[in-house]
Amino acid sequence: MCSNERKQGPFRHTGRKKDKVSSLSYAGTSTDHYEHTGHTILPLKAQSDGGNLEIRAVLWNPSVRHTPYAGRHRSREEEHMEDQIHVTVQRDDKPEQREAGQFTENGTLGSWFKVTVPCGRKYDKIQLMNSIHSLCSVPFTPVDFYCDKHRIQFFVPDLRIASALKDVSYKIYNEDFQKIPIFVNPSVAPYSVQNRFTKEEMEQLKLAMRKRYDISQHALCLKKLRFDPDLMKHNIHMILNRRSCMAATLQIIQENFPRLLSLNLSSNKLFQLDGLFDVVKKAPQLKILNLSKNMLRTVWELEKMKGLKLEQLWLEGNPLCSTFRDRSSYVRAVLECFPELSYLDGRKLLLPTVMNTEERKLMKPCKDIFRGSEVIKNQVQRFLREYYLMYDSEERQGLLNIYHDQACFSLTIPFNPSDPDLNSMCGYFKDENDMKNFKEFHIQRQLLKYTKQDIVECLKGFPQTLHAFSSFQVNICFQMETMLCFSVCGLFKEEGTPKECVRAFMRIFIAVLGRNSNMCIVNDQLFVRNPSSEEIHSAFVIPSPTSYSNFKLVLSQEQQRMVQAFSTQSGMKLEWSQKCLEDNKWDYTRAAEVFTMLQTKCKIPKEFFKQ
Repeated sequence: MCSNERKQGPFRHTGRKKDKVSSLSYAGTSTDHYEHTGHTILPLKAQSDGGNLEIRAVLWNPSVRHTPYAGRHRSREEEHMEDQIHVTVQRDDKPEQREAGQFTENGTLGSWFKVTVPCGRKYDKIQLMNSIHSLCSVPFTPVDFYCDKHRIQFFVPDLRIASALKDVSYKIYNEDFQKIPIFVNPSVAPYSVQNRFTKEEMEQLKLAMRKRYDISQHALCLKKLRFDPDLMKHNIHMILNRRSCMAATLQIIQENFPRLLSLNLSSNKLFQLDGLFDVVKKAPQLKILNLSKNMLRTVWELEKMKGLKLEQLWLEGNPLCSTFRDRSSYVRAVLECFPELSYLDGRKLLLPTVMNTEERKLMKPCKDIFRGSEVIKNQVQRFLREYYLMYDSEERQGLLNIYHDQACFSLTIPFNPSDPDLNSMCGYFKDENDMKNFKEFHIQRQLLKYTKQDIVECLKGFPQTLHAFSSFQVNICFQMETMLCFSVCGLFKEEGTPKECVRAFMRIFIAVLGRNSNMCIVNDQLFVRNPSSEEIHSAFVIPSPTSYSNFKLVLSQEQQRMVQAFSTQSGMKLEWSQKCLEDNKWDYTRAAEVFTMLQTKCKIPKEFFKQ
């Protein structure tokens, strides 16, 4: 899920090591230019190939001028996004040679590509970019990095880099073990490249900034920079919302003021901070930042500078300050971005505030993951044990008591038409209507059921299963007083089929807590896929006694005697005898009847018995 407010939280990745990073907008090359956040071309048609986006070799002659506003039908999304664009009308006096796609980053002719990470805004930008760099086989510097709604986007200057970035797609995992896609499309040159400063302009800007630099305090005051008389004299319009202007400013800071401690950007009409993405690299020692009396509307603009070790920050005079109920919520929101802050708007933060600043990390899944308190852990373990023992039974009718009357269930299965195992999934979609639109299977197939009766009837129609408890990975997503959300992923074997197929699954439960801490499922999301051979080899075996070690409860003396007696009479190992008794609510007679029935049908694996 993506939300308008940025959510933090973990990834994983593996790969090689590379480096570097930078900042975006877009401008037409007419007399009056309109700066916006880069909706410049239609996405290139692509196809999924093992999870990687394929870039078709669509290149153009760089000598031909391209008009991004060429007549074509715009999509609804583009029209909607255009409504959200902040338009700045400004006379552009730059020379006419700055045309779309004419210059690469180093000033030579070449092609540009726009790189998009959908929902990338909910992850920490520095960590995400570091992960992309480490996996990319070609070193690159992202140009005009910016956040567009839920996405993050940047530009790269040639096909070789674009192809290498395409190969990174779906190789980074988030904390839910979902692959993160990266889309790469041909594009016009980014705004900052089209409108880069000339050498003469850079020299004049450097002289103006030196006059504003206090070497004794290592402080640079750029307040109302657009009205600087020296810059105006040379017809240089320093609009810091323009990425070309901010990029030039940061470049001069990096080259001439490497020990900068204090930066004043107040009264510059800043409404977005995309151009400051690079400030962490350009001014790593920065401790004091003044952004007061600008036009910042949301606190998430500050997240674009995350990584700065700020001690003092000024934001007063920005619209975002009026979006909070009180000062304490305002302080908390700012501290989430800059946890080391000691002064905000000139006022000392007296009370020490412990903030949870842990970002989503790129992580490799590991066995026996279980996050949550010990009480909740035991409660969820008990629930999962009972649920899957019933689910793996022949009837599954007992699941009826676990679901809420108005529960909702969804099953999602990804399909690839070229997958030879495609037909083996048909057991989950027995209705011919579910199979009629075969062309859509390369995306996914989803089934929805409502009310507990329909859900259980649906589950009863699925193939018989045997879950490998040893492969389970459990995560507590969130907890409330009367509600709990948790996920479990692992492997199971389909029984009764010729090949006894092995499947991988992930399941997300939302349950309400009733009396005696009993759980009642209100939402159940099941995702089933074919596992890789490595997953099967490393994780799946027929459940062994140790598979249930995480699910053992402390037994009373009476229960221990029952387990010993049942083991002696049945010949099964103690662990499996205990499991059989627990399945039948410690009803010894009922457990014996079930054991006899299963043994008659040869349903009990020989590994369950004593040697």
